[in-house]
Amino acid sequence: MARSFASTDVNEEKEISFEQLTENAWVYVEEGDPTSGVVIGDDGVMVIDTRATPIAAQDLKRRVAAITDKPFKYVVLTHYHAVRVLGAAAYGAEHVICSEPTHDLIRERGQQDYDSEAGRFPRLFRGIESIPGLTWPTITFRERMTVMMGGLEVQIIHPGRGHTKGDTVVWLPEQRVLFSGDLVENGATPYTGDAYLRDWPQTLEKLRQLQPRYLVPGRGPAMTTPEDCEAAMAGTESFIRALYEGASQGVGQDQSLKQVYDSVVPRLEEKYGHWSIFDHCMPFDISRAYDEAAGIEHPRIWTAERDREMWKQLEDG
Repeated sequence: MARSFASTDVNEEKEISFEQLTENAWVYVEEGDPTSGVVIGDDGVMVIDTRATPIAAQDLKRRVAAITDKPFKYVVLTHYHAVRVLGAAAYGAEHVICSEPTHDLIRERGQQDYDSEAGRFPRLFRGIESIPGLTWPTITFRERMTVMMGGLEVQIIHPGRGHTKGDTVVWLPEQRVLFSGDLVENGATPYTGDAYLRDWPQTLEKLRQLQPRYLVPGRGPAMTTPEDCEAAMAGTESFIRALYEGASQGVGQDQSLKQVYDSVVPRLEEKYGHWSIFDHCMPFDISRAYDEAAGIEHPRIWTAERDREMWKQLEDG
């Protein structure tokens, strides 16, 4: 029996936590859903990934207001996916920051991604009517920029392609806190539908070179020791390599997408099936891995229609 499409049948409420990591860094975790980061500097607040809608962002706003009356000054988008960026309007921040490649992706496919993700995650997009439209940056950067929040140095870095072509991380060098976005997951399945799978391990190596003491992942709770940071990066890399190697083997044997899906998913499930959103991600992950192994360098645009057609092909045969 085929599974329900994506996460359309996931309706239960998730446990939320808001925890302080260092003097300036906080993490907002919603049990298996996208994780957000908060940096509180001398002169204001930075939010890293905004929640899916302005209504969904209200809980995070309330929790920040309970610990500081400083204004929201910056919103940083780790990448363009709707579930992470469309709550930005809630904060009234002075600046919205993203990499130039992320800005390009918003222009190229932002609306299609909005429509696609709203269909995949109806629970996360409750209050969709509160979204005023696509989230556009006020500041873009190519490889790296530094923001001084009073005496606190905040580095915003585009380390390379991985989860998307525009991935951005936020790094607090004095406290060695890394906000990785979906380049690193913790107990959650990496979504790779828009990924560059061959590049991703090299990008993770650049994150390793920072030697983080704390790591706030795209999904899951924060890591609070160097050893746990490395374990999360290694786990993400292991999944990415296994996914791509399985798809490459199938493409090399002239297998169809359905054949690759049917052979690779059970192998991945043995090791990673307990990670959150595993079933949700697999059709999208295998589709992109198959394309990249077949020589399609840049991810094809997902639309609500393509989502459903792909899911039916792979789940129903």
